[in-house]
Amino acid sequence: MDFLWHKVSEKEKQEIQEQAKKIMDSFSIKLSGIKEELEDSSVERDFGERAENDGKTDENFSKEIMFKNAKVKNKDFIIAEKKEW
Repeated sequence: MDFLWHKVSEKEKQEIQEQAKKIMDSFSIKLSGIKEELEDSSVERDFGERAENDGKTDENFSKEIMFKNAKVKNKDFIIAEKKEW
C-alpha cells in the first residue's frame, strides 16, 4: 500500500530532494557529454506549391454530390453544426 497517498515526513522530504538532485545532476552530466549539434528539422520536397489552373471548376464536381454527402441540409444550404464539438 506504499503507492497510496500519505503524509510525507520531514525525513522523507529530505530523501526525495536528495534523490531528485542526484537524478538531475546525472542527467545534466549526460547532456553535457553530447557534442553533436542538431540540425533544424525540415521536410525536403521536390515541389513547393500546387500548380495553378485556369480557375475553372472540375467537371465532375456538382452541387448535388455535395448535398448528397451533407448530413443536414435544406433546399439551398448545407447546415453546419454550431459549437457542438
